[in-house]
Amino acid sequence: MNKWLPFCCFFLLSSVAADAAPGEVNHVSVTRGEVTIDVLAQGEGPAIVILPSLGRSGNDYDAVSGILAADGFRVLRPQPRGIGDSRGPMENLTMHDLAADVASVIEHEHAAPAVVVGHAFGNFVAREVAADRPDLVSGVVLAAGSAGKVPPGSKELPIGPEMRKAIDGPSDMSLPEEKRLEYLRIAFFAPGHDPSVWLGGWNTAVHHMESHAREHTPVDDYFAAGKAPILDLQADHDPVAPRRFAGVLKSMLGDRVTIVVIPDASHALVPEQPAAVGAAIAEFARKVAAR
Repeated sequence: MNKWLPFCCFFLLSSVAADAAPGEVNHVSVTRGEVTIDVLAQGEGPAIVILPSLGRSGNDYDAVSGILAADGFRVLRPQPRGIGDSRGPMENLTMHDLAADVASVIEHEHAAPAVVVGHAFGNFVAREVAADRPDLVSGVVLAAGSAGKVPPGSKELPIGPEMRKAIDGPSDMSLPEEKRLEYLRIAFFAPGHDPSVWLGGWNTAVHHMESHAREHTPVDDYFAAGKAPILDLQADHDPVAPRRFAGVLKSMLGDRVTIVVIPDASHALVPEQPAAVGAAIAEFARKVAAR
């Protein structure tokens, strides 16, 4: 169904008490072998796991996480290896490795089945979690996420070289600030939104780790997200996941996919329209919980 959203292993745990107020963010540390994942956790209720964009952290989702926690959900934001207190090997990883980190958090927090939200690059990880560990996932949300494929017969790449340059550019701290802002305007922020809010928050090592994982994992490993229901949460000005590709996922996966389009937003989406994003995720999470 298509619609437009109106504007509007053994693990070690360290965390604080579970009865914290919804707005209070606690840190949970989950260790699996040589990997330790730092998790931002808040709220109580059915679990929603939020995975960040390429080379960025879960801190980008403070506003949306607060909205969801206040709405009765337990929100978990695992930080990628290399961000916060998350640690582990960062070379030669695949999407399966990144998905295993997320799965370890869901298992340790006894949060299954969880709705897993992946923003931009994070949507590939979210789908890989659903594919590799369907027992842990009740639904998947692609937030401004490229499908990873194009319509049959198209000779385009899902993300072309010029757009890839604009995606990678903001995390290149060797570039002048104005050039980085230019890339942010091209790839991430719709007209009228301030791209400077994303001048900070980039981690080059994490960017390289995640890019390598994407490049060395076949799309078909994660494309279908197992058999989980999917919310394809699209931004109407997103050049990375453009309107001409808006129906790719649904055309290939059918009724498992619900499309919601957020107006006045681009690939960054979350800092542009946090209330609309939070409302869409909450509605989807309630629907899958009622199944």
